[in-house]
Amino acid sequence: MRMRTLTAATTLAVLFSSAALAATPAFADTGKILPIKQSGDIVVDGVHQQVFLSDPSNGKIVVTDYAGNVVKQLTTDLSGVDGLELSADSGTLYAAVQDVDAIAVIDTATDTESTRYSVGDKPRSVALAGGKLWFGYGGAAEGNIGSVDLASETHEVTLGQDNSWYAAPLLDAAPGSDTLVAGALGQSPAEIASYDVSSGTAKKLASTREAGSNLGDLQVTPDGKDVVVASGAPYYHQVFKTSDLTADGQYASDAYPNSVAIAPNGTVAAGISGSYEPDVYVYRPGATTSVRQYDFPNTGHTSGADLLADSGLAWTPDASRLFAVTSNSEGVYSLREFDAPAKAATTLTVNAPASAPRAKKLTVTGKATSAIALPAGARLTVTRTDLESPNGKALTPVTVKADGTFSFTDTPPAGGKVKYTVAYTGDADHAAAKASDTVDVSRAKPALTIGNNGKVYSYGADVKFTAHLGSTYKNRTVEIWADPFGSDKPNKLVKKGTVNSSGNLSVTLDLKRDTKVTAKFAGDARYQPRSVSSTVGAKVKVSTSVSRQYKTKSTWGHTYYFFHKSKNPLFTTTMTYFPGRKQRLQFQVYYQGTWYDAGSQYFPLGSNGVSKVELGGDHGQDVGWRFRARSSYLNSSSGDTVNSTTHGAWKYFTFTS
Repeated sequence: MRMRTLTAATTLAVLFSSAALAATPAFADTGKILPIKQSGDIVVDGVHQQVFLSDPSNGKIVVTDYAGNVVKQLTTDLSGVDGLELSADSGTLYAAVQDVDAIAVIDTATDTESTRYSVGDKPRSVALAGGKLWFGYGGAAEGNIGSVDLASETHEVTLGQDNSWYAAPLLDAAPGSDTLVAGALGQSPAEIASYDVSSGTAKKLASTREAGSNLGDLQVTPDGKDVVVASGAPYYHQVFKTSDLTADGQYASDAYPNSVAIAPNGTVAAGISGSYEPDVYVYRPGATTSVRQYDFPNTGHTSGADLLADSGLAWTPDASRLFAVTSNSEGVYSLREFDAPAKAATTLTVNAPASAPRAKKLTVTGKATSAIALPAGARLTVTRTDLESPNGKALTPVTVKADGTFSFTDTPPAGGKVKYTVAYTGDADHAAAKASDTVDVSRAKPALTIGNNGKVYSYGADVKFTAHLGSTYKNRTVEIWADPFGSDKPNKLVKKGTVNSSGNLSVTLDLKRDTKVTAKFAGDARYQPRSVSSTVGAKVKVSTSVSRQYKTKSTWGHTYYFFHKSKNPLFTTTMTYFPGRKQRLQFQVYYQGTWYDAGSQYFPLGSNGVSKVELGGDHGQDVGWRFRARSSYLNSSSGDTVNSTTHGAWKYFTFTS
């Protein structure tokens, strides 16, 4: 049995629910794993803000706070503990303990057992009605109803008040009521009965077998006039009058109803054991359309979602929270807490144009929908977030029309991504809601340049790069990045600063590789971001020396190396090193006033950047001819692309006898 009694303070809170709910802080829906193997019953203690859950299999009562954190576990001699009931002042918890034929009495201020009553065989449920504590008891073919006189000093137990039940029935009553309702759990067809207990004994008022099949739960409305029944079938929650148990309506749900909880203000939470449908449906008293639906997540390893436990729903006394006990496919139980479930969910849609010009009026439209219409004249807050107001700027609130639509105009002062957020703060009947849409507002394209594009420089040259920024709104900062060719060198920020009065920002780079130099402007509220690049080349250092000659002589306009025909010239090339790099050694021969190609070949550089090549062959045939040779780096052909093509100086030589 869940919490069905109110303290005076709680009653006042319900009477003034609008003010109370408006002042209640928002709490996110949460879920915490429970240390239980089976769920028996759940009640909520609003005075001490704690939740009690019984676990028949483990023989314990778990106590949690509202956040689902376990604060205590009662385990002493509670084997088979099932039905729970709180006293009117929430100071005492009564627990039916089947395996020891007793009702445990627990002080909720200390969460310790103060006494227990020995009652009939296998008590399963408890309920307060007519000034007594009633309990359903009995094993198979021995179901019955008994009572404990709480006003008596000896707490007299009276058994055998209705032996027509096959097994221990589930009991419930409205707070302060003289009408007790009982139902046969798991029975098909399901039987329920009502009793007048004002005299101290149970006098049957009515009974029916029209309560569906496989009864999972029932609860009497706070006014005592109706009982809401959750049976596996039909696929809705039935309502019967307690006076004669004739049908008095229904709450639409789905297959298979197994739990019901009714808040002190009459709000109904109708729960089902469904893997693929919403699990909980929240209704205003007597309503035909739910104000909220909750669908549990899937925390197990099957396709279906977690399932609601039988009798697994309970409200806080002020109806600000709803608790649900669920289990997954692995047998793991969780306590789920839902905030403001009695408030109708509110959905907002916001539609802004995809793009718009800056400083021009635009129109934003939208709609607010809810199972319960918003109050006339409901106002929504509007916030614009942009580059000028990154934390948001409040605009004039907009009023919702009778059909739920709304619209407003705005002239965005800043360009870029402009977000319009519309929010409803909620009221006594509606949950808060928020939605937004974004407009791409135009910005002007700024002038931005950086020099030296396409130029090639000597290895190690110090080169000045100047970025020039034209007119902007507020931002005058420019970044200059240098990205040397080659995967081993990262793109690097080499200068960031405010341009001078001429709009310029300069940096000097020591160029040793081809480099992409980029100027970046991040943009501002009126000018869009821009990036421009300049790619410059850097040559390699290359030199070639000649050795083994017998003399050098300035002749024919150049310095010539003279070799005896018996000597092989040695050409030593030194070049800027890079892994895998090769130098090309090229030869030419002079004939009748023109130099002709005589062949070339690539030779790898050592790790020190040196390549030595000996020119062999029968140089007797070369006597009298004039030759020249040079070493070169050719971008790509020399094995890499990190430098620009570079040719070394020609070396002239000839052979003599």
